Amino acid sequence: MVRRYQGIVLGVLIILLFFILYLTMQIIQTIVIQSIVEESWLLRLCVNLAAYGCILVPGFVAYKYVESTQYLERTDLGSFGRFVRLCLAEPYSDLPKSIDSTSNPPLQSHSHGKRVLQLLYCFGGLQISYLIWGVLQEKIMTQEYHNSDDERANFKDSEFLVFVNRVLAFAFSGIHLMFTKYPRNNCPLYKYVYCSLTNILSSWCQYEALKFVTFPTQVLVKASKIIPVMVMGKVVSKKKFEYYEYVTAVMMSIGMVMFLLNNGGDQKGVKETTVSGIVLMAMYMTMDSFTSNWQSKLFSEYHMSSVQMMCGVNLFSCLLTAVSLVSQGSLFKSILFMSQFPSFAIDCFLLSLCSASGQLFIFYTISTFGPVVFVIITTLRQVLAILLSCIIYDHHLSTFAAFGVCVVFIAIFLRIYCNQRLRNIRKQQLRGSVQG
Repeated sequence: MVRRYQGIVLGVLIILLFFILYLTMQIIQTIVIQSIVEESWLLRLCVNLAAYGCILVPGFVAYKYVESTQYLERTDLGSFGRFVRLCLAEPYSDLPKSIDSTSNPPLQSHSHGKRVLQLLYCFGGLQISYLIWGVLQEKIMTQEYHNSDDERANFKDSEFLVFVNRVLAFAFSGIHLMFTKYPRNNCPLYKYVYCSLTNILSSWCQYEALKFVTFPTQVLVKASKIIPVMVMGKVVSKKKFEYYEYVTAVMMSIGMVMFLLNNGGDQKGVKETTVSGIVLMAMYMTMDSFTSNWQSKLFSEYHMSSVQMMCGVNLFSCLLTAVSLVSQGSLFKSILFMSQFPSFAIDCFLLSLCSASGQLFIFYTISTFGPVVFVIITTLRQVLAILLSCIIYDHHLSTFAAFGVCVVFIAIFLRIYCNQRLRNIRKQQLRGSVQG
């Protein structure tokens, strides 16, 4: 009799916890002075995290309840039970078991020429999507919008931009999956939550940091991201890197620092970099490094497609940000701002379009080449962005900066050469062991 009502108990428990947490948050927000929250990024972050807790805490309790009661071992689960299995366990028992996530994925048997074309495709797609996205991002967060009534205002809600980006990406990937057949994968939905949460938090930190750091500082931090990505890869996936990979990573970071420090210091009238900005960028770099490595781990473990990954991650991103925006009352304020300033609505749509297409290239690059190659491509994007600015606006490129660019490209070509040489050595060793 108790087992018969386990599904009802689970459903009531989730709903009850959600409303208790949501109402508690609403009471706290009525007590706290809203103007103080709006002025402090740390308080805004805490409010966002509390809103995400309305989803994450009931989910965690449900997971523990299912685990302790062995609810999913029943044969008469019904529709609700199958939905719980989809969320909290491997949904398809007839699929083969997942491979060990700590092992490296097998090398794909593509020809060298095809791999080069795939890399160029990823490189071009990421450059176009995120060069435009970067311009729009800075424009939205820094410029003053005005309408036909000569009203002027700045848009300040970073989380709304994250929400709009994720909604379009989820709709795009969901529609694609509805009309395209993909092989089933056994990844429980809850595993997407980890990278979804760090993804929206890293995006939020990046938007917020534009209020506190200079442009060169933000670009410098992004340019040095390859080292924390490699460190996070060892922590998350237990990956092993060769010595040349560490050496070239350091060389690329040093080259980017040389290039950017010498070309970012001539900007006049920019805001001073603050401690808050540095903390936000450190949080951004840590969470962004975890996101790409966790996604790489899921690709290796469950072999889903890039579109399936995109749909799963953005499903939870939409859910988390929507609850947060509604609970704070900022969703409707942002929509009202969008209706009052049509130029903002256009910028927001274009930003979301670039973000959605960029996500497809991100997931495809990570699934095909891994998170480190993805970060190398985004590092090169910083160089290209400033070189393009030098060409268009006739900025001076010093000898020291040019040397920094040379160091970056030498490191990249050295990495490619060592990687190819190591592949050839392994192939020779494999042939020798087969013949022996």
